[in-house]
Amino acid sequence: MTILAGIRIVDLTTVIFGPYATQMLADLGAEIIKVEAPGIGDISRYLGSGVPDPTMGSTHLTVNRGKRSIALDLKNPDDATVLRDLIATADVFFHNVRGKAIARLGFDYEGCKAIKPDIIYVHGTGFGQDGPYADLQAYDDVIQAATGTTSLLPRVDGDPRPRYLPSLIADKIAGQFGAQAILAALVHKLRTGEGQAVEVPMFECFAAFMLTEHLRDATLDPPIGPAGYPRQLDPTRQPFPTADGYIAVVPYTPESTARLMCLLGSETLLGSAEFEAAKAKGKHMQLVYREIARKTPTNTTAEWLDLFAANDIPAMPVRDLQDIKEDPHLVATGFFRHREHPQVGGFWEMQPPVRYSAAPPRDLGFAPTVGGDGDAIRAEIADRR
Repeated sequence: MTILAGIRIVDLTTVIFGPYATQMLADLGAEIIKVEAPGIGDISRYLGSGVPDPTMGSTHLTVNRGKRSIALDLKNPDDATVLRDLIATADVFFHNVRGKAIARLGFDYEGCKAIKPDIIYVHGTGFGQDGPYADLQAYDDVIQAATGTTSLLPRVDGDPRPRYLPSLIADKIAGQFGAQAILAALVHKLRTGEGQAVEVPMFECFAAFMLTEHLRDATLDPPIGPAGYPRQLDPTRQPFPTADGYIAVVPYTPESTARLMCLLGSETLLGSAEFEAAKAKGKHMQLVYREIARKTPTNTTAEWLDLFAANDIPAMPVRDLQDIKEDPHLVATGFFRHREHPQVGGFWEMQPPVRYSAAPPRDLGFAPTVGGDGDAIRAEIADRR
């Protein structure tokens, strides 16, 4: 028995935000029926190389794993009827179509509630629907810009050009909020029998995520300092060079800082007048980071890791993204698993990171072809009629 066995989610989302949310729920055992445009399918299918089938891109293999796909043209009355029949059997209907467009199709909350009174109706939006940005399109770059995230790197390195963080981080964080919202609404339904409409706005979700630490002293009214978490924005807080690479070292507490300085032979720094003066201004860690960077080139990464592990100093090697599949810990825990997709062939599958004692590990479902489960799903609908 899986955690979400028996939960059916009709998923009309695209790109990363919605599919990432439902991927996590599929990993927990929910049945996800992915509704896609005929022929083309969801754009997430084209993220990464698809060999030999371009609709089966490498990112699709992850973000849409464990789902079934049916291709529907919702402007076609027969296909719209199929979606209505699916919603009638579902616990959750999740889409990221803009409000006016979904209403024209007849699948706004009131329309879906008429089909299934206790439906959990989840709308993934770019922006909250009661604000001036309600009708604007939202993608990861747009949200990074709007939340001030593109101003972070300039604060670190002094280059004034706004820059994006090189990750679909806003999409994925909104997806995390989306999965959380669905689970919360399911708990509410289990307790009360009530469905509800749920809005998950990408802008507000990512603003809440980024500003948890970066609103900082602007949280207070009146503010007692600028926005931005100084520790994260310190230009000296970077990976440190070693004799053969780089290493991340985190002297987070006064005790670990003192211990680290002793290991480096730099204990006199902490008692110096320069350090005390910097500490009075809250800038003493810059001196510590500079001292670490000055000393770490004397040994190899492996030598430092052995020494720091023996003395309870948090440290890890800086690994290149290309080498992550060989990380010894991830290898030992089975995080990456080699599998054979029936249409694609060999690929590496990341295992769900959270483990549950009540649900042992299981084989995850493969990512579907466009509409690959359509005949089976239509037959199931016909059997229910």
